[in-house]
Amino acid sequence: MNSYPLICVSTDGIYREGSPLRWAACPKSYPDAIAEAGGLPLLCSENCPEEMADFCDALLLIGGDDLSPAFYGEDVLNETVKVNALRDSFEMKLATSFLKRKKPIMAICRGFQIINVLLGGDLYQDLVAQKGLCHFDPQLRHPVHACEGSILAKLFGTEFNVNSTHHQAVRKLGRGLKATAFSSEGIIEAYEHESGLILGTQFHPERLTGPYWDDRTPNMAPYFACFIQLVRNESEKEQKASNL
Repeated sequence: MNSYPLICVSTDGIYREGSPLRWAACPKSYPDAIAEAGGLPLLCSENCPEEMADFCDALLLIGGDDLSPAFYGEDVLNETVKVNALRDSFEMKLATSFLKRKKPIMAICRGFQIINVLLGGDLYQDLVAQKGLCHFDPQLRHPVHACEGSILAKLFGTEFNVNSTHHQAVRKLGRGLKATAFSSEGIIEAYEHESGLILGTQFHPERLTGPYWDDRTPNMAPYFACFIQLVRNESEKEQKASNL
């Protein structure tokens, strides 16, 4: 393994106003959080998901547009559901490539939902319409309860505040996933996989660390440090096994 674990960071293919070019981009807070924790973030375009899964030690699957409900056997519920077919195809392939290789994954917001669906779960398409809840407010901080023994509880205790910028949410959990944090209304805010290789949050921990953090929530830097240590441990196991 490199001295800095190589973390593949998914991206969004976007057009910038006034430019004919499409950009592979992500909010700077994602690579910043990885770098501050001791990892080396590498942005991935849609052209090479398999190669990145071979080359990198782990995956950070970021937030963004809604995942098409076709992936869990439903039609679009209403006009609030905004999908990006190109990005869906890319990130589903990318996540599948890392799952197949049993490499660590940190999944955030949209990424949290993608992993759940890939493992057989499904989603609330619109929390307002289906649950009467509004969880999309960049200024909002709301309490969550983290389950005893979970990584989040070990790092931050069982009660703390998080941010909230989503209108979809996990409904049925996918295979091997265990919910580890809930909002006061019972919405799943975090999970861990039974393998120990997947950590996921519905909220955005990358916006709660470094220059993005304020004192309304815990500083989530230890969460990213925990993930990077997991990646180091797995890479060391793989290296030892290959030397036998």
